[in-house]
Amino acid sequence: MRAYPARTTRHRTAVAAYIIRRVFAAVLLLLVVSAVTFAIFFLVPRLGGQTVDSLAAQYVGKGADPDAIAAIKKNLGLDQPVYLQYWHFVKGIVVGAEYNFGPNPSVCHAPCFGYSFKTHVEVWPEILQRVPVTLSLAIGAAVIWVLSGVAIGVLSALKRGSIFDRIAMGVALAGVSLPMFFTGMVSMALFAFHWTIWEELTFVPFTENPGEWAWNLILPWCTLAFLYSALYARLTRAGMLETMGEDYIRTARAKGLRERQVVVKHGLRAALTPLVTIFGMDFALLLGGAVITETVFSFQGMGQYAIQGVTRSDLPIVMGVTLVAAFFIVVCNLLVDLVYAAIDPRVRLS
Repeated sequence: MRAYPARTTRHRTAVAAYIIRRVFAAVLLLLVVSAVTFAIFFLVPRLGGQTVDSLAAQYVGKGADPDAIAAIKKNLGLDQPVYLQYWHFVKGIVVGAEYNFGPNPSVCHAPCFGYSFKTHVEVWPEILQRVPVTLSLAIGAAVIWVLSGVAIGVLSALKRGSIFDRIAMGVALAGVSLPMFFTGMVSMALFAFHWTIWEELTFVPFTENPGEWAWNLILPWCTLAFLYSALYARLTRAGMLETMGEDYIRTARAKGLRERQVVVKHGLRAALTPLVTIFGMDFALLLGGAVITETVFSFQGMGQYAIQGVTRSDLPIVMGVTLVAAFFIVVCNLLVDLVYAAIDPRVRLS
């Protein structure tokens, strides 16, 4: 009996060591992503013929004189070696930086991703303003597609070959095949312009009015969840069909367990394991910006901000959004790995 506390202590120690290793690996991965992103936006353009003067001129604007360009090069450190520029970039993210675009210096507090080339506005506060929009879209759509997709997939597997199964898989095939911008435009044409259920969609923060917040997001949620729920329904159905034919399912039924307990506790729990990985990646990518959905419904989220940065060749904006999206992906992958053992008893930390 005394072996159980020791075993529990060893297990907790192993879990803690695993988490520390994964966090350390996540930090290294973010450093690699930042280095690659920095190289893409500051080294690759030089291979295409862009000079340091042309890069500095984007901060000054059109008709910039050589003295102003030289001052910007010095203030931003563009005249320094690339490795020093990258060091100042990472240092700015960690402890902040100080810029001098005019008579008075500008303090960019950590995490500092620099200032926009076009608007001269600090990038990080702009990202913070758009994170609630993207987060609201991602969370609401994720709840809808997980609940609907898994439920439809389970019912289709249990009623294999029935009319419900055929209709559900037909709709799921359409959902997977139709592009996001098409379903978004169709939903806008039907529910916003034809039936005028949503005459004007405007993001309202949850803290101001939860009812208005949910009402204005129902249509984007359903549009965004249509594709993912169709995919999850097909994956859940395939996983359940494979799992329900296993020997331990027949053993559970032979023991006299209720069918609901057999399906949920033994069948669905094992079939959800691959879905956890897919959900972690899908949700992380949406946190980086639901580009098409935000563009169709004119929501000023992370994806819309990234589009603005790309179309304007605003490198600080693109770099900031890229690194924030990479952070979300790394964190979600870490959480997925930690959730594995809780979902499937066959997956344990060694």
